[in-house]
Amino acid sequence: MLITEGVLERGDLTTWYQVVGDLGADDARTPVVVCHGGPGLTHDYLSALRVLAESGRPVVFYDQFGSGRSGRLPGVDAGFWTVPLFLRELTDLIAHLGIGEYHLLGHSWGGMLGLELAAQVPAGLRSLVVADAFARSRTYSTEVAGLVAALPEDVRSTIERHEAAGSTSDPDYQEAVRAFYRLHVCRCRPVPDELLRTLGALAEDSTVYLAMAGPSEFRLTGNLRDWDITGRLGAVTADVLIVSGRHDEVTPGAVAELHAALPGSRWELIEDASHMPHLETPGRFLELVEKFFDDADGVRR
Repeated sequence: MLITEGVLERGDLTTWYQVVGDLGADDARTPVVVCHGGPGLTHDYLSALRVLAESGRPVVFYDQFGSGRSGRLPGVDAGFWTVPLFLRELTDLIAHLGIGEYHLLGHSWGGMLGLELAAQVPAGLRSLVVADAFARSRTYSTEVAGLVAALPEDVRSTIERHEAAGSTSDPDYQEAVRAFYRLHVCRCRPVPDELLRTLGALAEDSTVYLAMAGPSEFRLTGNLRDWDITGRLGAVTADVLIVSGRHDEVTPGAVAELHAALPGSRWELIEDASHMPHLETPGRFLELVEKFFDDADGVRR
């Protein structure tokens, strides 16, 4: 399968991308642009989605600016990292690749970014898959606080004590965070290599994550703390599939709010998954996504 890589340059900003499949083939199907989460992760943990290209549907991956193989600005003021920055990057990449019509699949923060794009009603967006994302930061924070409260007492108290003290780099806090992740972020054992690569990149440079989210998944204290797109979702005209896990840190309660605000959206709740159903239940996830894209394209199966 053809795999090409390149770099989008916009002044001092550079964005690495990879295309699996041939965007220029005469028989190419509508491509998929994949947006990773974080903010500040890399595309690696989503790389299994390249199998979507086996049917002739090119798949575009990229590392958002500030992370992975793209340019970095570790010393820049935290206010530099904004939703409009990443939205411009996404639209510039689509234009750079000469893509007309496309599907978009966004996971977690990438799903939030996809919602921002869809709310602008871009001409080429045929459909959107929003995986494990929410519509309002305040709702997410309230819901995830409930998950923390339900943890074993020793784990919960460790998280609460260190967050109150601001000592989130303490090894005991980090171990308590991992206990939460094993329940609500990725339930796969062993942890997949592609996720370990992404987590390694985040540990190497967490600039964007700290600026936009904060020191952990539990409380959004960064630039996304007041993010709320619920009032703008009525403008979305593209077909939307929402996918999430029963044990997700983005709880069914948070996803229900998103679903209700998106007229005509479809929601699939995967019972055996948490925040990464594409890794935990890959067969089911891919089945849902492929059928959704085919339906949006009018393809008979």
